[in-house]
This record gives sequence, structure tokens and C-alpha cells, in this order.
Amino acid sequence: MRAIEVCRTAVLGGHKDQCDHCGHLEISYNSCRNRHCPQCQTLRKETWIEARLEDLLPIEYFHVVFTLPAELNPLVSLNRKVLYNLLFRSVSETLTQLAKDPNHLGAEIGGIGILHTWGQNLMDHPHIHCIVTCIVTGGGLSSDKGRWVSCRKGFFIPVRILSALFKGKFLDLLKKCFQSDGLVFPDRIRHLESPEDFERFRSQLYHKQWVVYCKPPFDGVKGTLQYLGRYTHRIAIGNNRILNIHNGDVSFLWRDYADHNRQKTMTLKADEFIRRFLLHVLPSRFVRIRHFGLLANRKRKNIIALCRKILGESQTPTKQEPRKETWQEQLFRICGMDVTLCPVCQIGRLWRVAPLLPCRCHGP
Repeated sequence: MRAIEVCRTAVLGGHKDQCDHCGHLEISYNSCRNRHCPQCQTLRKETWIEARLEDLLPIEYFHVVFTLPAELNPLVSLNRKVLYNLLFRSVSETLTQLAKDPNHLGAEIGGIGILHTWGQNLMDHPHIHCIVTCIVTGGGLSSDKGRWVSCRKGFFIPVRILSALFKGKFLDLLKKCFQSDGLVFPDRIRHLESPEDFERFRSQLYHKQWVVYCKPPFDGVKGTLQYLGRYTHRIAIGNNRILNIHNGDVSFLWRDYADHNRQKTMTLKADEFIRRFLLHVLPSRFVRIRHFGLLANRKRKNIIALCRKILGESQTPTKQEPRKETWQEQLFRICGMDVTLCPVCQIGRLWRVAPLLPCRCHGP
């Protein structure tokens, strides 16, 4: 919260730029760079999307979403790091195991998992988005890595099979975690400390239908990457959705998916708005974006090159080294925003003339 409060203010310091044509002075304050800040991370998000686009193969991709039942929300909110890790593990194991099964695909797939914990009204809603090569590609590498195995067009694995295995894996991992004392049960879930009550709770979840979505992306994999980019480098809500702050109330836009996706306005007391926002701040050092299978970080470059060779797409090689650009050049190339252009005369260029040291007078 402190980082967001002081973002782009004199507290963090900044710099003074001057136009070389009209002499206009422009003051810019530093951003906090906190991954949860709604003002920051735009360039990082676009850079991430660009890097993922370079790994795309000439194949069909699938958009897969695994959702945890709402009954787990209290347990998840009080054991976030542990259960988010279980969620990622359950998803990756479900996808890779079923894809390797000869009855389904018989190949090694790859995927990207992104944790997304909020709904439009900022309440708890943990689920993982997966864009997967092989799943995402509609196929994968054979066990001997000598050929590409494609699945049927428009069809990957039945969602009921994905759902059943995902549920079984997650609940099995949850039981092992409980048995190894890896969970905490403060206050409102203290009753689950009892092995009998916990097992009863877990058994009830077996009888629920766990929701899994699996379809080819409606607007293509590039569109899906742009969509997922909204969740990779910020959380919960952007400034553009906040309509008004008045007399301790915050009004913001949200879409009610239960009411034909209609856009509505919600007004909350400021402390409740902040509470809901903070529900989605990730545990320290927690990795929200994870790659698995063919797209695992340690082998992605070589595997993607091999896939391209097998698929006959050698004319678009994987990028070997990152571009050596300034952040201003990257922002202009990716987003079309030229921050060096004078905002007054629209002719001259801004050049840094003086640094502005952090001001400690506005905070502790």
C-alpha cells in the first residue's frame, strides 16, 4: 500500500526534462514498480506479450481455465502461498498426464499458467488461466521427439476428464498437505483442524462438479495473449474503472457476468474497497506466471527451435538475445508512445537536465 500511495510522487524523486526546441520544462516522478500497482507495469506487460508471441508455432492453440470451488475460498485466503502452489501443480500435472496418455494425445505438451484471483467485483475467485502449446498447439512432441502429434481440429481433451483428474489431484495434494501440517486454521476455519472435520469437508468437495473450460481461442491465440496480459502484471482493478471517490466512498465499473455481461456501477466504503483490493496482493516472491512442459524455462529455446524444424517453419527463428533498447525506445516500438516528444510544441525532444531527489517530507 505504501508503494502505491507514493507512486509517481515527489516522495520517490524523479527528474526534470527540457525541450530542445521551445524550452518547456517537464517534471516526471518515479514509479514504484510494485507488481500490484495499477499505474505501473504497462511496459513489462507489453514486453512479456511480445516475448510470448515470438514463441508461437504454426499450430492450433487452446485456452484452458481451471476454477476452484467457492467452498475452498476461506481455506485458500488463509493459506494462499501453499494452496496457490497446489493449484499450479494440479493444473500442470493434469494437462501433461492426460496429454501423454495414448488414449488422448500421446505427446508432450507445453503451457503457460497465470494465476488470476479476482472477479469484476474484486471478491475471491481463484483460478488459473492456461495457454498451452500442444494444448495450446493442439498437439505436442512424440516421446522420441521426432515428430509432431496433432489432436483433432477444435478439440483437445474432454473437459469432464480434465475436471475429474484436476479435482482428484488437487484434493489428494490437499490431504497430504494437511497430514504434513502444511496448513493453518485460524479463527473462522478453526473447526477444520480436526482430522474428522477436515476429511468431511474434503469429501464434500469430491461430490461437486469442478469447472474446467477448454476451447480454441475465439479471437486467436494472439488475442488471448492480449487478454491474459491484463492479469500478468497488475491485479484486481485499473484506474480506468474507478469513476469517483467522494465522502469516503469509491465508485467503480464492473461487469455482471450473471446478468448478460451488463456493465454496472458498484459503490463501496473506502476501507472495504481497500480490503477487497488487498485480498489479491500475492505472497512475497510468489511467481504468478509459470511455464511447464515444452515451454518450461530451462528448455524452451531449444524445444521451440526443434518444433519449428519439425513443423517446417525454419524461416521464423526464436529470438536468441534480447534487444538492447532503452525503455523509451521499447515503449515507442511496442505501444506507439513517444515520451521523448515535447508535449507542448510537438516538435522538440525532451532532454534530462536535472535529477530530483526523493522528498521525505510527505511520509515516514
